[in-house]
Amino acid sequence: MEKGMITAGILSIIACAVTAYGWAAGRENTSEEITATEIVSERRIESAANAVNGKSLVVYFSVPETDGVDASSGASCVLSDGEVMGNTQYVAAIISEATGSDLFEIKTVHTYPGSHKALIDAAKVETDNKARPKLATHIENLQDYDVVFVGFPNWWYDMPMPLYSFFDEYDFSGKTIVPFCTHGGSRFSDAIKTIREMEKGATVLDGYAMARDRVAGSKDGILNWLEKIGGKK
Repeated sequence: MEKGMITAGILSIIACAVTAYGWAAGRENTSEEITATEIVSERRIESAANAVNGKSLVVYFSVPETDGVDASSGASCVLSDGEVMGNTQYVAAIISEATGSDLFEIKTVHTYPGSHKALIDAAKVETDNKARPKLATHIENLQDYDVVFVGFPNWWYDMPMPLYSFFDEYDFSGKTIVPFCTHGGSRFSDAIKTIREMEKGATVLDGYAMARDRVAGSKDGILNWLEKIGGKK
């Protein structure tokens, strides 16, 4: 598939959905499949359809663990070409390369622990306190992008709290958000619903959820998913 075609493909599918289906909700999807007709409102679809030739951005938050433990609440890691990468970072890199999208990492001012136990404990404290960690990185040109992939690990059946800081900071009205996550069995939990509530002016698609123990061999599956949502050359 030619790089950059996915962005137009996603929005073209959305535009077709307006004509063929209007809008629909409540349809159940598998963890590796996105249904473009499952949309939030006709007004938001039309807004996205006007931006078919826009650029795309892949945003991710990932914390590679340093103690080699791969447990359900941790971000975990994968070895790629000799580089240790967080699971979500690895998926983000594949999406960016395949779609020709720019890549942006969400980083916090404070550093998360590298060991599994300390990391999940810190994440639990943040979740319980509904914390909004201060971000160290910021998107300076969000207006340039029409499709934004947003990836994160599922921590304690939720998005990591830095994702809440991220969505608090930006207004995605008129844009299409494509979530993706890595998880230990709970997929997105309520994250899709939460993102839709936080970004009411955006079209938020159902996204792609990847089990953490399948990430290392997931490239073909990710590319197949991208073909489904973007169309083939």
